[in-house]
Amino acid sequence: MAAGPNGKVLSPSERIAWLRLIRTDNVGPQTFRQLLSREGSAANAITALPRLIGRLGSNSRIPSSVEAEDEIAGLERLGGRLVASVEPDYPPLLKYIAGAPPLLSMIGGDNLDLLRTVGIVGARNASTAGQKMTRLLAQDLGEARYVVVSGLARGIDAAAHRASLATGTVAVLAGGMDKIYPDANIPLAQDILDHGGGLMSEMPLGWEPRARDFPRRNRLVSGLSLGIVVVEAAKRSGSLITARMALEQNREVFAVPGSPLDPRAEGGNALIQEGAKLITGAADIIETLSQVDPSRRLLLEPDWTPEIEAGTAGEEPPGIDERDRLLAALSVTPVPVDDLIRASGLSVSAMQTLLLGLDLEGRIEWSSGQLVALKG
Repeated sequence: MAAGPNGKVLSPSERIAWLRLIRTDNVGPQTFRQLLSREGSAANAITALPRLIGRLGSNSRIPSSVEAEDEIAGLERLGGRLVASVEPDYPPLLKYIAGAPPLLSMIGGDNLDLLRTVGIVGARNASTAGQKMTRLLAQDLGEARYVVVSGLARGIDAAAHRASLATGTVAVLAGGMDKIYPDANIPLAQDILDHGGGLMSEMPLGWEPRARDFPRRNRLVSGLSLGIVVVEAAKRSGSLITARMALEQNREVFAVPGSPLDPRAEGGNALIQEGAKLITGAADIIETLSQVDPSRRLLLEPDWTPEIEAGTAGEEPPGIDERDRLLAALSVTPVPVDDLIRASGLSVSAMQTLLLGLDLEGRIEWSSGQLVALKG
């Protein structure tokens, strides 16, 4: 997949260490980054983890090198590869979202331009009119050299993929590459690959998608895209989650208006009331994306080295009192880390260490970059 210049390529041993670290229980993208920052490399973090886990009384399990090698080999048998966020093949827009996956499984799509991408999402129980509108949008966007991104779900997603097979489409999976969902769209996934499109997932091989995995998938759909189009969506739906994530990621949000009498139009109409751009055709999307604020060009000219703060490895761990102060400052409502530092009076290094520990214990969750909350 066409990406940006520069970037390094992980050695085989580095790739295995990265994979072992991100597949460790309770290590998500934010914790991965913190561990890399503290220890200087994934291999060093793997060495330090047993001590950290033991001190916390956590049950987090670290996969073995053999397990990591088996996953890489299994992905290669499917025709895929594992791409790191520091490598040039990593989707360039994706690396700028909060919690970008350090490693991404990718199959196909070698010649797609991932700097010209539009996500199309909507209802699984889409109407005939909604699917027709989706096909028209996807075809016209494809003719304008945009790659269509969606989530391979029934309804609007599937219609978007099918209509853009000839011009380029990417399907983001909620499960592992060998666990395509729904089963009915397995032939569509193969059609995408046969036409030069791509499949992506951050989940390990063998992972059966669960309800909580679909919002995670949705943040990648929006993160891969310059803008998100909502065709049909109920008032409480995954498509509206995708639109909200797109706004948090500084992406454009478009919506197709619908009849107030159709529940499938409630979500899109609500988005328009809240400021999403009303569209009646692909020309509206193309015009908006061509007039994007020039500051957004930073997305297209990135520094390919991730920002890593100075390491804190070897420092004495904070005490019980400091941990209690942090827990008292936390709640189930996400708050910025800077606010926690001010409220608790903790130093930056103590805050990083304590949050890392709570993350490894599975007690906190991250959202929108530096927002953190206790798990409900």
